[in-house]
Amino acid sequence: MDKTVTRRATYNGFLLHMALNKSPWRLFLSPLLPVGLALYALKIWDRARLKQFAQMLLIGHRVPPEKFARYLESHADLVVGKNVYPQLRERVAEEKAAGYRHVMATASYRLYVEAIAHRLGFDDVIATNLATNSSGHVLARIDGHNCYDAAKLDLVKAWMQAQGIKREDCYIRAYSDHVSDAPLLSFADEPFATNPHGPLTQMAKANGWTILDWR
Repeated sequence: MDKTVTRRATYNGFLLHMALNKSPWRLFLSPLLPVGLALYALKIWDRARLKQFAQMLLIGHRVPPEKFARYLESHADLVVGKNVYPQLRERVAEEKAAGYRHVMATASYRLYVEAIAHRLGFDDVIATNLATNSSGHVLARIDGHNCYDAAKLDLVKAWMQAQGIKREDCYIRAYSDHVSDAPLLSFADEPFATNPHGPLTQMAKANGWTILDWR
């Protein structure tokens, strides 16, 4: 989703939206975020751990789901209103007319992605899930895998199996801006390097993949 569907990454915006609306005092903890970034840069933490750390600081370790629900729709309105490529909307409309089923596969949290995907006409979402405790509180902990790199392809395959979709019976288009999605792009019948960064541009040219640049 980020930088393929949207112009800018959405995770930090989601954290800030939640902090401003739910607990503005948590913004005073934001100076601690560079600690997590440093640990990630040093490869002591992976992306999942960094995301969990940022969520714990700006939203909280455990949050009642109704406190999330109160602000997810307004966050989705902001993203769709100001941060989505118009070419994406046109592409989805064209493909729907051709009979395509649209699935948003993203490392972003399902918690906030579903409202965005629904507004853009996507039929299904494959995303990173957050754990909950026995009382239903949403935790600052990823449940299962961060939907990123090879794990994203694994989750796509698991979703297809759950839907009863056989690989040989479907024609898949895949769109991504980042080289981390090489496994998914290689899996597709028609891969599109969309608003690609440098390494993906090189990979796309080497493999003969179509390059779309909406920037």
